[in-house]
Order: sequence, then C-alpha cells, then structure tokens
Amino acid sequence: MKRYHVYALGNALVDMEFEVEDEFLTRMNIQKGFMTLVDQLRQQELMAALSIPHGRKACGGSAANTIIAAQYFGGQCFYSCKVANDESGQFYLQDLAAAGVDTLNHVRETGITGSCLVFVTPDAERTMNTFLGITADVSSYEIDPNAIRDAQFAYLEGYLVTRPSARAAAIEVQNIARAQGVKVAMTFSDPSMVTYFKEGIHEMLGSGVDLLFCNQEEAMTWAETSSLTECITALKTVAQQFVITLGAQGALIYDGESLLEIPTYPAQPVDSNGAGDMFAGAYLYGITHGYTAAQAGHLASRSAAQVVSQFGPRLRPEQQAMLLKEWRADAKIF
Repeated sequence: MKRYHVYALGNALVDMEFEVEDEFLTRMNIQKGFMTLVDQLRQQELMAALSIPHGRKACGGSAANTIIAAQYFGGQCFYSCKVANDESGQFYLQDLAAAGVDTLNHVRETGITGSCLVFVTPDAERTMNTFLGITADVSSYEIDPNAIRDAQFAYLEGYLVTRPSARAAAIEVQNIARAQGVKVAMTFSDPSMVTYFKEGIHEMLGSGVDLLFCNQEEAMTWAETSSLTECITALKTVAQQFVITLGAQGALIYDGESLLEIPTYPAQPVDSNGAGDMFAGAYLYGITHGYTAAQAGHLASRSAAQVVSQFGPRLRPEQQAMLLKEWRADAKIF
C-alpha cells in the first residue's frame, strides 16, 4: 500500500489576505482577477497603500492549499517546496506541519520566503500580487523521489511554469512518477499562466497527464476558443481525465469515458480565493479513497461552495470533518 495519497510540488508562499474596494485596485493599477508577479518593492508599495497593516496569514501557494484540503479530509500528503531561513520560512514550515503534511527537512538557505498579497473585493473576486522570493529557485533539489514513488498521485501546479528551474523540476517529477507507475495530476492554476506561458505549459504537460484541473476561462484560453465543446475536445488530447470548474454553474468532469455534469451547491459568495484549490483537494481525496468521479465531484463542489462562503482559501480541519460526515450521510456513502 502506498504511504501517500498525493505528492505535490509547488510554490511556498505566505498568503496575506485583505478586503479591499475596487477603487483600490484601480488606484494601484492592479489587474483584477489575475495573479500578477511583482518584485519586493512593489509589494512593499502595495502594503504601504493599504489602510490595514496586516491581513490574514497562512502558508499558501495553490498546490499547498490543495494538499492541505486533501489532508484535512483524511488523506496523507507530501509537499515539496522551497522557503528561506527567515521568520516567514519558519512560519510556513510550522503551519504546514500543523496541517499534518510531510515535507523535506533541507537546511534552509539565506534569502526571502515568497509571499502573496490576496485582495478580495466586495463581489468576492480574488486578485493576487505575488513576490516569489526564494521559491522562484525551487528545483530538483527540493524533490523527494522516494515520496513520489510512494504516492498514488503526483500533483503539479501551473504556477511553476514561470521559472526555468521550477518548470524543469515539475517535468522531472512527472518523469519519476511515470517511471514508477504513479499517476500525474496538474492544474493550470490561473488564466495568466496559459495566456503568457503557454509554451511552457505544453512542456509541463509533456505527453499528457492522467488528470487535469482548470476553470472555464483557463480552458477557453488554452483551446483558443469560446466554445466549451471545442475546449472539451482539445483537453482530451492532453489529459486522460479532466475537470472544468464553471463557477456558479458547477463543473464538468470527463472520467475517461463519459462527461459528467456536477451541480453547484448553494452559497453566498464572500471570497473566491482558494475555491479551485479546494475543489482539486476534495476531488483528489475522493478518487484516492474509493469514490467514483461523480461522487468525488459532488464532494468537491460542496467543499468549494463552503470555501467561497467565508474569507480565506481553506476550511478549518473540524469544518472539513463535519462537511465530509454530512455529505456521506446525505449521499448514503460508506
């Protein structure tokens, strides 16, 4: 039996979340709804312009949020990442350990741990400005081949495409996984990744992945079409199975044979940050614990709805435990 349900490689970012008005984004020339890479000076400028000095803080990064979600449901996960020998790096590793996620205990290098300013507007849209810091240099050094071999899935975030060493590390993870019969899952992460780094995304996809996560905008940007039908046809060429999240319209899942329509669950949107990460984490938990694609999709949709109904990219462990218990009872599973 495999030790890990999911092994993941991703950026290590200390997330700081702030509630702002659209006027703030306009005034500071921030592109709404996207993840934008910035340098440290720009982050400091944005922090100085905020009316509140501190936001909600947590260890983050897209893949980290996903595997913590899977871990909180009862999975066992491993995360490969890179943090610096600074206060933020120490906080990050402590927060990751508190979630129960395993990681490598490398000696941390001198530098600055990456951080992400997450701006949430009244319409619940999330906008991110990210300073990668030392995580920009994540490389094969941070990979644990033994953990990959001992996992059911290797999971990669699309954000890794922005730096050559990170992209090469993602490809190496995929190669190790393939050689050991480990399935590979990947997320496009953000529309900007397939807009500005499409060639690199092609490299990361390689000969194709077992499971791909994306939202509708990412899928349409990837397929260069406004037709969802054409998106589905295009995605079938690079993924054995895939999930397209559709926001308030739920999700579409291709399980390798059939296209499944997954409904959305009622929610009063407050903060969309982390919804896609939660969907992926719940879905990966489901398919590694005996659920069908449809069952996992329903759990993932219900989980994402709960995330968007509160501030922050994750649920608390006790929230996920209760959600899973209630969902199993409603679905009459196990």
